[in-house]
Amino acid sequence: MTEADNQPSRSNNSIVFRMVTWLLAMGCFYLVYGRIEAAALRDGLTAFQYMVKFFIGADWFLWLALMIPYSIFFFLVDSHATWRVIKWFNVSEIRFVNVLPIRASAYILSLVNEQVGKGAMTLYLLKRHNVPGWQALSSMIILGIVEIYQLLLFSFIGVVIYFDLVVEASTTLPLPQILLTVYTLAFIYFPIHLLYFNGTLLPKSTLRDKPILHALRQARLKDYALIVLFKAPNLIGAVIVYTLALDLFSVEVSFGQMLAFLPVIFLAAALPLPFHAGALLLWTVLFPQYPEVGAFSLVMHTFFVIFNAVIGVVFLPKANKELFVDSA
Repeated sequence: MTEADNQPSRSNNSIVFRMVTWLLAMGCFYLVYGRIEAAALRDGLTAFQYMVKFFIGADWFLWLALMIPYSIFFFLVDSHATWRVIKWFNVSEIRFVNVLPIRASAYILSLVNEQVGKGAMTLYLLKRHNVPGWQALSSMIILGIVEIYQLLLFSFIGVVIYFDLVVEASTTLPLPQILLTVYTLAFIYFPIHLLYFNGTLLPKSTLRDKPILHALRQARLKDYALIVLFKAPNLIGAVIVYTLALDLFSVEVSFGQMLAFLPVIFLAAALPLPFHAGALLLWTVLFPQYPEVGAFSLVMHTFFVIFNAVIGVVFLPKANKELFVDSA
């Protein structure tokens, strides 16, 4: 069978996948709406009136004063972690100031698709530093792996410290059992991952030699640990910002709840569902007394990605110069 023969099958699979994700997203929105409507009826309001009351009561000026500095802070920390990984595994002489505009412009593309955004960095490394595309992409993969494990690690710490809060939130799902199972599987896999890619486990395997796994072959335990440390300020900052922002919306949550739950919510946001519907539903599951936090999460995420795209627009002229102007 030729490559052309495979195209209709791939197209059909893509259509089915999109349909399934949209149906799941619609289901999540329906469940969230049901919770909001039930809370509104208890107050003698319609769902629309309930949400208007929720948003009108917020201090929007202080919310902007909180979100704008955090978005800038996130950009700088994120760019620094990306620069470190590229410097270690792709281009040792690259400077932080060279990475800033490319990382910023990637936020514009991320409005459409996060993976397309990562492609901007891969293109830059290919055009300006002659790094093969698959090798450049391998650095983006290792960043993605660290992001997942960072969320798991911080969530684990939060759950251990504030386990009673997790139990209290387990009114709909058996959260302690689910989370502990996820942590166990993830932490069992990681040493296997390290042993495989350093050649200790299955030494005759050739899969690790693929160019797309270049960075994973080079990375050692200390590299993963350092990347987690480089990216940690963003997650700690998010826990603080979300705790303060919810207070501005008159939702009473503690720092402990955010530390335990927010990384899990961010993991749900990584699911390939439109509008981060998985995270939206999880908010209402974790905070059943405040079903309106689902809408709050949409506002937070929408502002964050749009403001990051604005940062990208500011850096776009410099990024275009880096990408399309001959280095000579």
